[in-house]
Amino acid sequence: MTAKPHSLKRDLTDAELLVLGLVVEMPRHGYELEHVIEQRGMREWTQIGFSSIYFVLGKLEKAKLIVAKVPAGAKAKKIYSASASGHDALHEQTLKVLRDVRPTYSSVLLGMAHWPAMRRDEALDALQARHSTLEKEHRRLEGVLSVQQPLPDFVEALFDNTISQLQAELEWVERTLHRMTSKTKSSNKRKNDGKD
Repeated sequence: MTAKPHSLKRDLTDAELLVLGLVVEMPRHGYELEHVIEQRGMREWTQIGFSSIYFVLGKLEKAKLIVAKVPAGAKAKKIYSASASGHDALHEQTLKVLRDVRPTYSSVLLGMAHWPAMRRDEALDALQARHSTLEKEHRRLEGVLSVQQPLPDFVEALFDNTISQLQAELEWVERTLHRMTSKTKSSNKRKNDGKD
């Protein structure tokens, strides 16, 4: 009889999946997790703050995906290791996130939805500022990628995904600025022509 694969009652959050994966690699304590996250540049492609690491560890422990080894001394740190369920959950959830498409929504869409609440010139200035910020971030990430070479192919793919998303948003902002400025100029020209 084949063993039934482990099935979670819910999907893991990105932070939970990240921390679980690092604990599956090898037993770690919270500060060590922070160090690995920082050292590997994981904050370039996922959001997890230092303060949330222990919160996530608590959730994973409560779900019985990891177990904590009680420290021997007063100053010793609690070491977390993955349970058999944790290994199964990591495998299941990793395949799921690789396979499934989950929509993500940028806050810029809220800005566009509330465009009428703004003066057009200040909204266009804000989009122009976004464009500049995206360009700087694009250059910064490409720099980070080049200094960390050689990287394993899957790590390079992580950076490539983020850089590609930045590039796509840069192109979208450029098209949007062009379209919106063209309409502004066209509208101003019609107004001025009507005054003659």
